[in-house]
Amino acid sequence: MQKPLKPILLKRQVFAMYQEERLVKILDYLDRHSTISNQNICTLLNVSRDTARRDIIKLVEEGAAIRTHGGIASPSYKEEIKAYKEKAYKERLTTASKQKLAIAQAAFAYVQDDDLCFLDVSTTVQFLCESLKGPLTVYTHSLDNAEVLSTKKEITVHLLGGKLNHNNRFFHDFTLSSQQLGAIYFDKAFFGAAGVSEDGVYFVNREDASIKQIIAKRARKVFLLTDAQKFHQPSHYKGFSFKDIDTLIMNEAPSDKYKDLLKQNNVTIELTHSNE
Repeated sequence: MQKPLKPILLKRQVFAMYQEERLVKILDYLDRHSTISNQNICTLLNVSRDTARRDIIKLVEEGAAIRTHGGIASPSYKEEIKAYKEKAYKERLTTASKQKLAIAQAAFAYVQDDDLCFLDVSTTVQFLCESLKGPLTVYTHSLDNAEVLSTKKEITVHLLGGKLNHNNRFFHDFTLSSQQLGAIYFDKAFFGAAGVSEDGVYFVNREDASIKQIIAKRARKVFLLTDAQKFHQPSHYKGFSFKDIDTLIMNEAPSDKYKDLLKQNNVTIELTHSNE
């Protein structure tokens, strides 16, 4: 925890610093801490909020700082945040990679030449993309799936259009997707999951879930690729029900309660690893 900032000017009779001097002090602080709040500037320099605001405006106008909620940050701070998000995604991709790879390899066995497939936004499905070989035709709304498949010239890739969700790296436009998908019937659709509850499969983003709702009804065979941890894990938006799934591929057996629910809905369970 940072120590409370001590005012530079402690006595009223000391003359106030010129703005240039204050800016140097603020930049020096940013070099060491990356961010500073409006209140901390007032405390650091013993100035009013109006003076702190003028100094902030000056630094932002000159490109020496960027605005944040309640203060400013060094320009490199934005890049640090971006790097952190990219690192978080890569860590998510490598988390339990052995289990995900095993699930993806089991799914690959179901893919046949000349299949028309949909591939979901999912780190496990991305592993499946790594294994795929042509001739195939693939639709996806995942930026990462498209990037992996872009090197495989024997696979015809269609990327659904719309606005890019930067955090989860998928494109969405419900109207456009409905138009594109309304005239397609897939041989196979491979989905991941953010969470699995008693009434079906859930996802983080409403737009993403709406696309899956369409595709789950327009595929001859629907495969759910997920690890056991996703069961009982909450998420926000329902994509489809168990009755829409043909085959569940996972690393460990689900609980007896879920086994019964899946059996009632005629879902085939394939395990890549079982503790039974």
